[in-house]
Amino acid sequence: MQENFLHYIWKYKKFNTPKLKTTTGEVVTLVKAGQHNRHSGPDFFDARMRIGGQLWAGNVEIHVKSSDWYLHNHENDPAYDNVILHVVYEDDVEVFRKDNTAIPALELKSFIDPSVLQGYQNLLHGKPKWINCENEFADTDDFLLRNWTERLYFERLEQKAQLIAEMLKSSKNDWEAVLFRLLAKNFGLKVNGDAFLSMASSFDFPIVRKLQTDVLQLEALFLGQSGILDQPIEDPHYQMLAKAYFFLKQKFGISNFQVVKPQFFRLRPPNFPTIRLAQLAMLYHREQGLFSKVIGESSIEGFYSIFSIAPTAFWQNHYTFGKTSARTKKALTHSFIDLLAINTLLPLKFCYAKHLGQDIDEEILNIVKKIVPEKNAIVDTFFSLKKGIKMSAMESQALIQLKTVYCNKSRCLDCAIGNALLNA
Repeated sequence: MQENFLHYIWKYKKFNTPKLKTTTGEVVTLVKAGQHNRHSGPDFFDARMRIGGQLWAGNVEIHVKSSDWYLHNHENDPAYDNVILHVVYEDDVEVFRKDNTAIPALELKSFIDPSVLQGYQNLLHGKPKWINCENEFADTDDFLLRNWTERLYFERLEQKAQLIAEMLKSSKNDWEAVLFRLLAKNFGLKVNGDAFLSMASSFDFPIVRKLQTDVLQLEALFLGQSGILDQPIEDPHYQMLAKAYFFLKQKFGISNFQVVKPQFFRLRPPNFPTIRLAQLAMLYHREQGLFSKVIGESSIEGFYSIFSIAPTAFWQNHYTFGKTSARTKKALTHSFIDLLAINTLLPLKFCYAKHLGQDIDEEILNIVKKIVPEKNAIVDTFFSLKKGIKMSAMESQALIQLKTVYCNKSRCLDCAIGNALLNA
């Protein structure tokens, strides 16, 4: 038995309500279960009930055993002084208020619907599976799944918005600087994301603004700060950039001492850090009002247009310095821009709208539903469990949220699918 299951039972009144009695025999008539509190303090605030004919208003605390009250040291915490009912699965000891009167205890064990208890045991305590509802997921109602995935997608956006809020604090509320750092991180993808973010955070963004008219200066800044211009390489383009970077270091007083150096190992050439940083340099050279364009854009096609860039001519027949390759334009692909939209552009638009007190949820949905879903093990496995799931980037992001935040932590009681199974 877990305490969160008792929270679920109390919140949704999954018990024999008309026959409720305290362990001392007083009739309990529930008027209002209270507001579920997921933070410190009593589990439910502002409950209303009659106990033995007397109307009470206050808080409800829930435990598996009443002795957990003392195990959690609630007797020493003033936040629990206003508890009017102690709801437990098993009442094994009396709990007293400061005035030495006993807090009424409701032992739920005798009142829980047996079918709900059996459903809970089957869902959370069966044989180990990829997800607890693996055998039932295929039968999930399509309407319920659509609504739940939409909620999960915005929950994931909220999490990404928290990262943006932290970046805003460190950049003194400079939204353009935050966009630059987020883009740098996502240009680095999984392998070099942290390295690129450390590069973008190693100098003040106004330096980028000052250099935007000269793409080679931006290249020198990004590659130099990343530690890619620290080797004695006999290549004219390399030497030109290294010389420019040396000048920029002296002019702006910057250093790359604490920057994480990016990796080339196990990367396909189009994802080499040299190429991605050169593309980022061209983006900021071409789009000098990038933040405003991103915030004002309302379609994925518009994002394709904004981010349809390729690096300078040197990189069209190079992946690294000192070695030529077959000529290719090396423009950002639609699939790469999709990732930028999912991980940077839409979260930033969402966060900025919240900052302004605006609701752009429908606009966000219209964009994300036109983006193809990511390909990964989580999404593929969900799809194998329920064939024919309608898939866009909204659903794939939602399913990642579902697996990592709910399924992996057995939070079935907080999940719309888990709730539906328990109510079946």
